[in-house]
Amino acid sequence: MTLAVAGSAQTAPCISRRSGSVPAAYRETVARMRALVCERLAPRIPGVQVAVAIDGTLVWSEGFGHADAARRRPVTRETQFRIGSVSKPLTAAAVALLYEQGKLDLDAPVQRYVPTFPAKGYPVTTRQLAGHLAGIRHYRDREFFLNRRFATVRDGLAIFQDDSLLFPPGTRFSYSSYGWNLVSAVVEGASGEDFLPYVSAHVFRPLGLTHTAPDRADSVIPGRTQFYDGDSAGVYRVAPPVDNSYKWAGGGFVSTAEDLVKFGSALVAPGFLRGETLELLFTSQRTSAGEETGYGIGWFLRTDSLGHRWAFHGGSAVGGTAVLGVDRDAHLVVALLTNLSDAAVEPAQEIEAAFERLRR
Repeated sequence: MTLAVAGSAQTAPCISRRSGSVPAAYRETVARMRALVCERLAPRIPGVQVAVAIDGTLVWSEGFGHADAARRRPVTRETQFRIGSVSKPLTAAAVALLYEQGKLDLDAPVQRYVPTFPAKGYPVTTRQLAGHLAGIRHYRDREFFLNRRFATVRDGLAIFQDDSLLFPPGTRFSYSSYGWNLVSAVVEGASGEDFLPYVSAHVFRPLGLTHTAPDRADSVIPGRTQFYDGDSAGVYRVAPPVDNSYKWAGGGFVSTAEDLVKFGSALVAPGFLRGETLELLFTSQRTSAGEETGYGIGWFLRTDSLGHRWAFHGGSAVGGTAVLGVDRDAHLVVALLTNLSDAAVEPAQEIEAAFERLRR
């Protein structure tokens, strides 16, 4: 299908809508980072949303550009974006809750919870799946652009469940969203509930994530943005339709920057989860040879030049690029969302660094 040109990325002035007030201590930094977004992101992306929270308090929330360029509908705090693989940390919280309750053994073969999943000649565990160590393949060919509805999580497993493992589990790190599809089936088996209702009831609602939801292609979601693809000339078009029902857990949610910083803020200290459970999520897994992977359970991990421990994840979707970063030592959380495929969002790191410097 040929898609009509929707427009080109915005030019000056920088269109934005701020949500709430900025505390005095952060106004100068917000002003500089707002200028950064206006200079480096807004001219190239139809719509951008940024939120920053410190010690659980929202200190900056602003939408830039348009959720729907053709209709000139602006990005607001409630505009929902596809967050791609930032869905994995949300699913990891559901895994963590089941682990805390003793309902999920991370080191048991997945067939304990998903008996229909074919044996692979090696035991495959939830811990390995959640750390990209299981040998399950990632997308191939045009699977990333599937536009077919899958009625259940287990239906979606049919895409890859009969394929051979890429390597013996535990021996290598190999990023796999399909591994997280299987994790969602484990959540169903361990909880006795369907995946989406479980995540909604036990993660989204308790944390007040009122604008985080499955990206249902068959439903009208009033706050959902239009989705765009772009080219090197800065011209963008409406992205092709896709149905993400085959990959809720690993890449199928929509959310807002405010919801994501609220979520991240719930994980900087014990409360929603126990302290030892947070360490489980935020400790790098290792290969069977002892090499650290830089990935825990649903989170990439790094230590920066200030010695601060960061947990973070990026997300790539058809019509969306997302970043979520959590500085566990500064209690700083930054989220940046866009409605453009493969958007260059490197300025998010500069935003993180600017606020982190205030927390030394």
